[in-house]
Parts: sequence; C-alpha cells; structure tokens
Amino acid sequence: MIAKPKFAVVLSGCGVYDGSEIHEAVLTLLAIDRRGGTYQCFAPDRAQMHVVNHLTGDAADESRNVLVESARIARGQIKPLDAFKPADFDALVFPGGFGAAKNLCSFAVDGPDCSVDPATETAVRAMAAAGKPIGALCIAPALMARILGGGVDVTIGDDAGTAQAVETMGARHKIAGHGQVVVDEARKLATSPCYMLDSSISQIADGADNTIAALLRLM
Repeated sequence: MIAKPKFAVVLSGCGVYDGSEIHEAVLTLLAIDRRGGTYQCFAPDRAQMHVVNHLTGDAADESRNVLVESARIARGQIKPLDAFKPADFDALVFPGGFGAAKNLCSFAVDGPDCSVDPATETAVRAMAAAGKPIGALCIAPALMARILGGGVDVTIGDDAGTAQAVETMGARHKIAGHGQVVVDEARKLATSPCYMLDSSISQIADGADNTIAALLRLM
C-alpha cells in the first residue's frame, strides 16, 4: 500500500443540476481523508453548458465558469484540469451530478453520441495508459463508458434507459444497489450509483467510501 496515496478529484461545477453533486463531492473528499489519502481538486476552465436555479429548477439567463464554481466546493484549493499530471497522482476520481454529463461531456443532451471535454478525456486516457485506478460516481460512469469503451464494466444503478445508452457506447453495464461498487479489475475502474438511485446521504457516504476503498485496493 502506498504510504500516503494521492487522489486527483475532478469537479464539474457546484450543484447537482448544472455541476458537481455537492454531497457526492464532499463525501468523496471525506472518504479520501479518513482512509489516509490526500487530494487535489481539478476542474475544466470553461463555461458551463448552462446555469440552473436550484430553488426552482429553471434555467437562468447567466453564464458561469466550471472551474470558478468548482472552487466553491474545494474552498479555493483547485487547479485547472489541463494542469493535471498523472505522474503526480495514484488515482483519479469523478463525483457525479449533472455537470459530469453537461460540462465534462454532452451526455445529458446527446446521449451515446456525446462529445467529451478535451481536458477531461486527456486526463482519463493518461491515467488509463499509466495503469492507475479511476473512480466514478452517479452519472460519471457514463463518461467513462464514452472515453474507455471496449467492454469496460460500469454501473449507473438500475435505470434501464441510461444503462442501454452506456452499453451503446461500448461498456458493459452491471446493476448495483446502494453503496455497491462495480470494479473492473483489468481496467482498474471502480463505479458506484450513488444518487442515480433514490438515496439517503448516509447511503451516498457508503458509496463514496466503498469506491475509495476499491481504488486503494487497485493501487
């Protein structure tokens, strides 16, 4: 086991409807810390797809930057994703939230035909090429399916439509419940459904912690 494993955590904004799911992001950071690791947050330096009023659920007529918004969760301790260097980290983790499907890729709009943010794709492919583990929560496994494809095992829970879209992108979907993690041992990928299921915050904590535990084992 690495003495003090280093995790890179990729955020996609701040708020479930247009950025990172805050509970998933914070509980991922907590799990890393409690299991003896350290973390550095990253986010793409680009405009969000759109901004959603989280009180009403309506789109707002304004523009926000993914990196600037993600800095709210990271307490300002964040770097642009294009500065990420895989040699500096032992694992890469993606919390969920619609930002993963809107700002890191266009899955929320384009489904299996989605495009991927260039810095995000570069980071994932670099870690995969280095043989280092990657974790993804909630809808973020769809992003892994789009980038990695090739029969990689992932879960988004049990939603049939999303599972079909994931498989269309070349992944193999596995049904999973609260706190469960699907691990592709060969590809060193760990995924958990989190808020893709109707979940309590303690169940989200279980999913995040179990994912981090899986990544530590994959190291």
